Amino acid sequence: MNRAVVCIVGRPNVGKSTLFNRIVGKRIAITEDTPGVTRDRIYAEGEWLGKYFTVIDTGGLEPDSEEIIMTNIRRQVEIAIDTADVILFVVDGLQGLNPTDKEIGNILRRSGKKVVLACNKIDTPKTPQEIYEFYELGLGEPIAVSAEQGLGIGDLLDEIVKNFPDDIDTDYDDDIIKVSFIGKPNVGKSSLINKILGEDRVIVTDIPGTTRDAIDTYFNY
Repeated sequence: MNRAVVCIVGRPNVGKSTLFNRIVGKRIAITEDTPGVTRDRIYAEGEWLGKYFTVIDTGGLEPDSEEIIMTNIRRQVEIAIDTADVILFVVDGLQGLNPTDKEIGNILRRSGKKVVLACNKIDTPKTPQEIYEFYELGLGEPIAVSAEQGLGIGDLLDEIVKNFPDDIDTDYDDDIIKVSFIGKPNVGKSSLINKILGEDRVIVTDIPGTTRDAIDTYFNY
């Protein structure tokens, strides 16, 4: 299945998971006001104007952090960027341009992928002055959205699907068998999944509770 892949990227606590849930139409990713809740790549299917695509939510990116969890999150984000056709770069439209936003913007420009810039947390029709600072990133026009309120999502999705490759498969596919891995903390669920998939799909540490979200992924055998 050659499906279009949209990867959501941004620093911690800008609303990536809330936007992910809004796009896929389900509460899949855990959302809290605490930074760093999302750690692994979370996959789900989105649809817009009859076009189906895969959406990846990623953990908050802090390029300079050397903490073990943050280092693993950075690796997961890099994998998601490599597999994406379109990168959705989410920033906090109320706080304005942040130095970490600039660092991430540099990483995304070097990727050579198409980037759509979403200024989140714009909960009123009036556009704040801070949004114009994001033109400095050189990633095109910032699109004002509110993932919480659902404002501007249609315009955002219009821009995303417009940038899909021409040879991509966007038809619905329901011929998928689902298997779940369940167990108490620290028994090796994530290590087992990584071994079966043959890749570092899920972050593995000795810290109980490292995996927080339900992690979906495709696998052919």
